[in-house]
Amino acid sequence: MSNLVTLCKADDVKEEAPISVTPEGFPGLAVYEFEGEYFVTDNLCTHGMAMLTDGYQDGEEIECPFHGGAFSIKTGEATAFPCQIAIKSYPVTLEDGNICIPAAE
Repeated sequence: MSNLVTLCKADDVKEEAPISVTPEGFPGLAVYEFEGEYFVTDNLCTHGMAMLTDGYQDGEEIECPFHGGAFSIKTGEATAFPCQIAIKSYPVTLEDGNICIPAAE
């Protein structure tokens, strides 16, 4: 019995084009690719009620579409004002070509 939740196929995610997923038991999530690695964060900006996947991925940062604040896609840390509160990031596992995260407890 797996304690992982499958979010999407790795092939569905392209660098600079994060995708939105909504697995059961989680808030909306954003899935990113950067330099061949995959990352997952909450998709809702902590500053304004904006979906980060509607913003712009620049390398390892995602810029909010509302006010230009940004977050690290690796750690969730706020990296540009006006964002100050981090978004949650999730550990990623690749399993059979799928991007997975641990199941909610």
